[in-house]
Amino acid sequence: MERRQNYSRKREAILNAVRGTKLHPSAEWVYHELKPSYPDLSLGTVYRNLAQFKSDGVIVSVGTVNGQERFDGATNPHSHFVCDKCGSVLDIEGGPRTDVCSEVSRRYGVSAERCDIVFRGTCASCRKKSEKVG
Repeated sequence: MERRQNYSRKREAILNAVRGTKLHPSAEWVYHELKPSYPDLSLGTVYRNLAQFKSDGVIVSVGTVNGQERFDGATNPHSHFVCDKCGSVLDIEGGPRTDVCSEVSRRYGVSAERCDIVFRGTCASCRKKSEKVG
């Protein structure tokens, strides 16, 4: 029974780590954040729990950035911006999501219930760095 409680605490810690940051973390980030508090935590445990949370709709996947799947604990409808230079992921609140789903539904005769819009480019921090160099 004790083993089950440890598993539950780890599971809760994994979910809290994703929900507690705006960084849109990868499994590796979550693992490194929690490993000091949970020495017996494995990266496989983190991956399995994130996959289950995603399947349950408790978190969402932002997609793959620099070879790592990134997650978001905020499941409310919103878009994302991904920096192609540093890999940072930013929330874009509001935006065209509802209009796009409605237009696709109308135009193609489907029922588009959700859409994932990801903007890509260069974040403000990377733009500033490149302006200083140039």
